[in-house]
Amino acid sequence: MNFETFLPAGMTPEDLLIVMSALSAGSVAVAVWVALLHRDPAARRARLIAQQRSEMRAGVVGPRRRQDRLPTIGLMRNVVDRLNLLRSDQAHKISRKLMRAGWRSKDAIIRYLFSKLALPFAFGGTAVILLHVLDLYNLDTMQKLMVTLASVIVGAYAPDIYIRNAASKRREKIRKALPDALDLMVICAEAGLSLDSTLMRVSQELEQAAPELADELSVTGLELGFLSDRRKALQNLAQRVDLSAVRGVANTLMQAERYGTPLAQSLRVMAGESRQERVMKAEEKAARLPALLTVPMIVFILPPLFIVLLGRAILKTIDAFSNLF
Repeated sequence: MNFETFLPAGMTPEDLLIVMSALSAGSVAVAVWVALLHRDPAARRARLIAQQRSEMRAGVVGPRRRQDRLPTIGLMRNVVDRLNLLRSDQAHKISRKLMRAGWRSKDAIIRYLFSKLALPFAFGGTAVILLHVLDLYNLDTMQKLMVTLASVIVGAYAPDIYIRNAASKRREKIRKALPDALDLMVICAEAGLSLDSTLMRVSQELEQAAPELADELSVTGLELGFLSDRRKALQNLAQRVDLSAVRGVANTLMQAERYGTPLAQSLRVMAGESRQERVMKAEEKAARLPALLTVPMIVFILPPLFIVLLGRAILKTIDAFSNLF
């Protein structure tokens, strides 16, 4: 089968090599630029916390005008408002999913809704232009329709897949950093700090090592200081982080606030359970390694081993039989 049949019409293998070389050079340039770019997650988190503090203070002091509550973000905001997408029943669930992915801004839901609406048209329109208008590939009508439909489906589910992956990565990072945070909270509680001060102090200590968990603890500390019901702040923490260990910590803190139980003792127990859970996760991954390595070992290790060990003997055997005849 000729390789040129898989190329778009009018493109030669030389053109393909030029395009791939240009893409490789651009990728290397972007990688070097990203590696040399200085990022300061602590400064970014400080700006977000200051913004959330001002929003909470304004909500406690009094109502604000509509244009202050929902800042304008251009075309996306206009489209979402015209279609009344923010008033749908799914808006609250979408906001919760975005919070679990780490996006608590009021503009995040607008960007999500606009992407959910625009990406199917963008992907489908691109497929129509490439396949039906420019006719780059020699496909029949049914194949073109199937590719166009698949592009529309990918565009419709791309925002959900991206948010689900981001939330999963964030949840895993929080799970790994939780035992260390609980140990620091135990130290702060034994030193006599209140719960608000404990959360803020631990968030400052973890802002470099675990910025995701530090962000959640700092927001909870702010809500404990601004909300009239302190239990609501801990419930919000459990809702933002869909993790059983975090829910256990939130329930423990709520019980300590309600019944006056020693906070340090409760946190020490939770820290021990969290560390035990992390060890069990590591042991589970270690137990899965033999099963995962079986297929690569059979495919990549055993054939070269057999060739090295038996190749010489097989060649000598072939030479011996060839001399007999």
